[in-house]
Amino acid sequence: MADKFDLVVIGAGPGGYEAAIEGVQKGMKVALVEKRELGGTCLNRGCIPTKTILHTAELYHELQSGPSIGLTAREPVVDMEMVQKRKDEVLEQLRKGIASLMKTNKISVYCGTGTILDREHVKVASAEEKSGEKAEEKAEEKAEEKAEGKAGGNSEEQSGGQKQDQVVLETSHILIATGSVPACPPIPGSSLPGVVTSDGLLDKKDMFEHLIIIGGGVIGMEFASVYSSLGHGVTVIEALDRILPTMDKEIAQNLKMIMKKRNVDIHTGAKVEEILQTEDGAGLICRYVEKDKPCEARADGILIAAGRRAYTGGLITDESSQEVKDMAMERGRIVTDEKYETSVPGIYAVGDVTGGIQLAHAATAQGRSAVAHMAGEDMVIRTDIVPSCVYTNPEIGCVGISADEAKARGMEAVTKKYIMSANGKSILSQQERGFIKVVADSGSHRILGAQMMCARATDMISQFAVAMANELTLEDMAKVIFPHPTFSEGILEAVR
Repeated sequence: MADKFDLVVIGAGPGGYEAAIEGVQKGMKVALVEKRELGGTCLNRGCIPTKTILHTAELYHELQSGPSIGLTAREPVVDMEMVQKRKDEVLEQLRKGIASLMKTNKISVYCGTGTILDREHVKVASAEEKSGEKAEEKAEEKAEEKAEGKAGGNSEEQSGGQKQDQVVLETSHILIATGSVPACPPIPGSSLPGVVTSDGLLDKKDMFEHLIIIGGGVIGMEFASVYSSLGHGVTVIEALDRILPTMDKEIAQNLKMIMKKRNVDIHTGAKVEEILQTEDGAGLICRYVEKDKPCEARADGILIAAGRRAYTGGLITDESSQEVKDMAMERGRIVTDEKYETSVPGIYAVGDVTGGIQLAHAATAQGRSAVAHMAGEDMVIRTDIVPSCVYTNPEIGCVGISADEAKARGMEAVTKKYIMSANGKSILSQQERGFIKVVADSGSHRILGAQMMCARATDMISQFAVAMANELTLEDMAKVIFPHPTFSEGILEAVR
């Protein structure tokens, strides 16, 4: 007999586990299905591990300028094994926190691959039911094993609960939040040793002396920041005409100049042709065409950072009903309406698996909104206003539209800009060149967007998101007193 629920969520990333909690808070009985670790890609193979390693890299970079501010220390040495150990500790602590939330909210957690049989049934293969309590206990045990240097088993062995070949869950609603995986274009030689995706690079306990990065988007530039800050050689090869192609042009130009000062070699408008091993087998050669000219770069490691693609493995199989098999999809992505419902009534999808903005906080907002619709409530979160962040040094934060986008849409806009080299906190903390740019409607002065490239940009960009959600004007934001000396003073200077 199938276990009965009001909501079954497939995928325990930020879109999934937050939606599960939201469902409980709206009176639903909820099950959460995850075949790997709680937290999904963001926690285990994305945002958190990347930023943990970036934190070490930034501190190392700051220490290099110590003598200029009166700080002298022995030559710092980066111990990548310790960096990886610290990263794992952070992940375990956060996983334990999620497991605790599952326990507190009485969410039934099943470890296994979720397959949608029909609009009311989900099969979990190789299923292990983990009550929130057992999941929390196992998270603690796993952390202790790592601390003691013990080898950990796979996620299913560590999940707790009684293992079954399969279990069928009956439900009124299904939410798909299965996320994405690194996209690997068909480049000849991409399977050679030393060619990795972000997943592989995050787990390396040593560093490549020189790293070639194929792709100058957010993932590529964050890893370029890590490697260059730690003193390693980096070559970036981007097919489009600039790095960070989806962001404001000035951001791309500034970051390129800063990276060049750190000896990062950036090639744009360059198409990769193939990857080869060197004659001695000790390195790699990346051949590409730039401005119709054949070129090549050599390194001992290559990162393919060509974006991510929706992951739907095992979600729909031969066991699925014809209605589920016919679920609308586009280039591998699940198609949803404005309420995040798929073409199959009662089945919803959020986050990376639907394409669009592939950000953890966007997935969370979408998941909460989808659950609100299931519960017959209004969706109040402004999911059309999503801040984007890049954790390079300096940080980058954007929300809304740029001046170029406003012009392309035929909108009359005014742009305000403040150069952060005049900001006291930026000067005293030796920050790189940066700016804050605000785009507003030329008539009403209502905020349409903002682009920031400066220290703490990722923390401050939300002020503009709040302004947009509440239709504030430049004058409204200028009414606020900002503390001195802070980076946030730049916001006031920009909107005045």
